Amino acid sequence: MTSSLMGERIAKRIARAGLCSRRDAERWIAQGRVSINGQIVTSPATSVTHRMDIIVDGKSLGEVPSSRVWLYYKPVGLLNTHRDPQGRPTVFASLPSSLPWVTSVGRLDVNSEGLLLLTNDGEFARYAELPSTGWGRSYRVRVYGKVNESALKALDQGITVGEMTYGRIEAALERGGLRKKESKNTWLFMTLYEGKNREIRKVLEHLGLRVNRLIRVAYGPFSLGNLKAGEVKEVSVPKALGPVINRPKKEV
Repeated sequence: MTSSLMGERIAKRIARAGLCSRRDAERWIAQGRVSINGQIVTSPATSVTHRMDIIVDGKSLGEVPSSRVWLYYKPVGLLNTHRDPQGRPTVFASLPSSLPWVTSVGRLDVNSEGLLLLTNDGEFARYAELPSTGWGRSYRVRVYGKVNESALKALDQGITVGEMTYGRIEAALERGGLRKKESKNTWLFMTLYEGKNREIRKVLEHLGLRVNRLIRVAYGPFSLGNLKAGEVKEVSVPKALGPVINRPKKEV
């Protein structure tokens, strides 16, 4: 993926190798766990090329594997973290042991379910999470309360709740989602472009609605499809993303 004449920062290189996230790589470097050509690295911004001997925890980093992406249907009740000090069930402990090290693209809170992208490329995960990338995150949302369709439409202009300002949100009654007279539950379809912490729940609560089910069904060009809770499936990376995943590095 990287030309022999190109280089990149060591923290990025470790993340692309699939050992950990870029943030974890920076922490490992600070802990003195990484060396280049026999010398301990002290800065995560140190540039490296494929010719250099990179050692992490006593083992050679080796070649960067091809970028891979998996779709995972996260069930309700799992924390979106690699480790939990309280020992609660986590996404990564529930994944098949056959998977390599992976990180998630964004998060879903413990009470949310649906599509969670997994990848062995920490730099790709970082790219996909950035609001500037422009990828929408779409959800089916079941709410309890009286829905004001005009208020939903106005979310397209953004909204401020307390001291937090949220960007554009596309929101509407799900097609065929008008509730039955005997029920006060309604299904909405919403698309976010920032994905701030618990954004949907907070915005809808501000509108007088209580979320009682939240399912992410799409993230950028990837969709949940017919996956069932707990299932994971590797998918091909869309050709349009080739220049992103295999993006060239600056010369050093």
